[in-house]
Amino acid sequence: MSATFNFFQHWYPILPVEDLAADRPISATLLGLPLVIWKPGNDSNYCAFLDRCPHRLAPLSEGRVDDQTGHLECCYHGWQFDATGACAKIPQTENSQLLEQKKEQIQAAALPTCEANDLFWVWPDPDTAELAAETPLPLSPKIDSSQGFVWSSYMRDLPYDWQTLVENVADPSHVPFAHHGVQGSRDRASPIPMEITELTPERMIAEVKRNFPTTITFEPPCRLEYDLTLGSPEKRVGLITYCIPLAPGKLRIVAQFARNFALRAHYLTPRWWEHIRIRHQVLDGDMMLLHCQENALAEEGNWKTAYNMPTNADRLVITFRKWFDQYCQSQLPWQRGANKVPEASAAEAPREVLLDRYHQHTQKCQSCQGALKRIHQLQSGTLVGIAGLILIIALLPDAYRLQIGLPLSAIAILSAVAWGWLRYRLEPQFHFVDYIHAER
Repeated sequence: MSATFNFFQHWYPILPVEDLAADRPISATLLGLPLVIWKPGNDSNYCAFLDRCPHRLAPLSEGRVDDQTGHLECCYHGWQFDATGACAKIPQTENSQLLEQKKEQIQAAALPTCEANDLFWVWPDPDTAELAAETPLPLSPKIDSSQGFVWSSYMRDLPYDWQTLVENVADPSHVPFAHHGVQGSRDRASPIPMEITELTPERMIAEVKRNFPTTITFEPPCRLEYDLTLGSPEKRVGLITYCIPLAPGKLRIVAQFARNFALRAHYLTPRWWEHIRIRHQVLDGDMMLLHCQENALAEEGNWKTAYNMPTNADRLVITFRKWFDQYCQSQLPWQRGANKVPEASAAEAPREVLLDRYHQHTQKCQSCQGALKRIHQLQSGTLVGIAGLILIIALLPDAYRLQIGLPLSAIAILSAVAWGWLRYRLEPQFHFVDYIHAER
């Protein structure tokens, strides 16, 4: 590896495969590069292009997949592109040879892509496809059903920088406090005897020897994985996180949660329920802390003088920060693909923005989108049912008011309670839930 780490020549998992949309193009961002992800009508694989039409730079993600040709069509002037990025149609041309004559100038910039471990991967450098084919993906060995593991996938966009998340995930000592009652308990916090067992430019590994032996692996630029052994060597848990730099002050976490026990509970738990009851809460617990910490560090300027880290628990954080200083000059290469992207603002953002589950996750997650749609349908159906019950009760003859009207009234009341729970308790879980540490 060269002295400067090349963020653009690595594989990044943009989304879980189950959250891709087969019927329309979707937009994404990676290292400041706008991307469009789409599925050709005659292909089983998804494609990723730079999200700019070569005609007049309109976003291809606003277009559609043509029903007849299966090509990606720009919604501005109707230019179409096939899975390789070649321009297949220009409605305005009078020269039938134009597509071939101007082939290189009018093609969309296609990026290398692949699917593995239930994730959709993108290589953000369109000029090094051969290197991409030779570079192994940073996969977790625990995403493997043949070893007895089951797993679920999750993603969320977060309003802070890539290095802030890496530093946070590399720090196990914050869990009992920041995630008290969700993933740990502050009453059980204890020293963390951490030792760095491998340190190279390509990988750093930390071992934690205590009740639950843990191996923490960071494989730059994005894979940070916890391998925990619970009780016996046969019982293992994996927390696999991919920290994806989107733009200054914005990143995406793609996470997979693997285990080789409690298999029945995995299959019985809906994916969306796990997201709103567990995964969101974990990230919510860090949100205000990391936002304020990032702003404070920006004001101080240098982590070496701003931080005080005297215990072994901070050894992996220190190791990562030194790696970031040495190989990345303490910054990401936004200038290549994001010259126009403003620097992350140090202003305090409202809690409703920082903890905005809908725009950070729900609108991108197929499971949560579907659940929210069904919740809206249940609310409407419940209101119609209540109205119908009230009408029936009102039309009952006096002789049946007590015998029939009373049970129907009870059903109407229970239905109203159910509607209230759906509207005021469950639906907000997909939009915004405040997280106040002092109340936990």
